[in-house]
Amino acid sequence: MEREINILVIDELAIEYSIVGEGTPILMFHGGHSNCYEELGYTELVKQGFSLITPSRPGYGATSKEIGESLFTASKFYAQLLNHLHIDKTHVLAVSAGGPSGISFAAHFPERSLSLTLQSAVTKEWLTNKDKEYKAAQIIFHPNVEKFTWKLMAVLNNYFPTFTFRRFIPSFSKLPSKDVMLQIDKESIEAVRKMNNHYRSGNGFLIDLVQVNQLSSTTLQAVACPTFIIHSKNDSAVPLEHAYFAHSKIEKAELCLLDSWEHLIWLGDKASDVNKKVVSFLHRN
Repeated sequence: MEREINILVIDELAIEYSIVGEGTPILMFHGGHSNCYEELGYTELVKQGFSLITPSRPGYGATSKEIGESLFTASKFYAQLLNHLHIDKTHVLAVSAGGPSGISFAAHFPERSLSLTLQSAVTKEWLTNKDKEYKAAQIIFHPNVEKFTWKLMAVLNNYFPTFTFRRFIPSFSKLPSKDVMLQIDKESIEAVRKMNNHYRSGNGFLIDLVQVNQLSSTTLQAVACPTFIIHSKNDSAVPLEHAYFAHSKIEKAELCLLDSWEHLIWLGDKASDVNKKVVSFLHRN
């Protein structure tokens, strides 16, 4: 996949971003631990004539962590990125922990948002200091430690991709591992291997854990554009109630629940159906 990588400096703060494809723009907000090199779910959108602009969110990649002072602050920087690219209006697509970023942008810049798509997205309180996952994240994804965490993950994935994939199924899916493996092909396991090789947390994931709790019902209610919420019933990473919550708060929201295997809805035997549904929504709006 051909990808253009650039860095825009605004008030001495940097936004790293990538551009893939040509055509109608989509402002992409990647999930946790990712960056502007993300590519899950991109191929079909590029084939369908969309241009995907993906900023590394605050603290990820080469993007300054200070941009993540608040969701609104970050949204203003994303708007300036669109100005720099001479883009007036764009679709907005947010994935997983990138959900609050997409919701905030669509809410604060309705005149620039053609639509909002939420894929397996966080939309409300998630991983607080009462959760054991939150406490673990403070250690293994701390900026001083996370590079070693992901280096170990990359080694395991590169040498034992299927074994490693099986071990992490409970983190993503409510289904038994044996049932998940029936829905997964070698290409999907390879996609996960590649994904883990470019993942880094930087300061970004700890910023995510703070910012998600800044997202209020008022912000969701301010989203005025057509919204498509797509979520797997079997997602164990971001519970299904996040999809229901967004659907209840956003006036023009359409909810699509999947029987797919898990959080990474772009992989497995239901992936083509996911692509068709998302592309259809974008073309309608």
